[in-house]
Amino acid sequence: MSKKLSIFGRIAQLGKANVNSAIDSAEDPQKMLDQMVRDFTNNIAEAEQSVAQSIGNLRMLEADHKADLQDAADWGRKALAASAKGDQFRAAGDAANAAKFDNLAKVALQHQIREEGEARALEATIASQNQIVEKLKTGLDSMKRKRAELVAQRDQLVARARNASAQNQMLDSVKSIDLTDPASEVGRFEEKIRREEARALGAAELAASSLDSQFEALEDLGEMSEVEARLAALKAAQEPKQLDG
Repeated sequence: MSKKLSIFGRIAQLGKANVNSAIDSAEDPQKMLDQMVRDFTNNIAEAEQSVAQSIGNLRMLEADHKADLQDAADWGRKALAASAKGDQFRAAGDAANAAKFDNLAKVALQHQIREEGEARALEATIASQNQIVEKLKTGLDSMKRKRAELVAQRDQLVARARNASAQNQMLDSVKSIDLTDPASEVGRFEEKIRREEARALGAAELAASSLDSQFEALEDLGEMSEVEARLAALKAAQEPKQLDG
């Protein structure tokens, strides 16, 4: 009985375990919960064997009790038969045989009394064993319910852990996207292009102004050439008049 109680004591400790606090300190909560379920299952299997043994012992006691009652009834019938036979011999005047069968009846009655006593003694043991078996059955049922609760709690916690991990991964991805925002990268690239375009515009304008100045210089040069030509023409036209005078 002490072994049975120790089994249920271990189960009670498992049933009282704070699963939530246990997984907080576990490196791998799922493995820890799986191990708890295996421990619970192993203890339940051990308890089932103890309950089965107790039930078997009870059935053997009940069989012994039934046999004792049967033996007591058989000895009662033998005592009755011996007593009747003694009465027949006594009626026939055979005192010796009458006494012989009366003694046999007494021996049979002694056996009957002994068997009845053993049956009564077994009745108290059987009643006690019945109570033990019922308690063990109730405890076993409670263990199985607790195991089912533990399995459900494990599945729920594992699912929550997976969801939390997935959410954290998603948030990490969002953070990484925020840190390397494509829009900001495009904006920087656009700004670089705008600077290059501005530089090109400036260079083009500078080149244009330089070209204009060159053309203006050519125009000035052309104008001076024309002036020089006209001056030469004027002088050439005046020379004959001077000679005539």
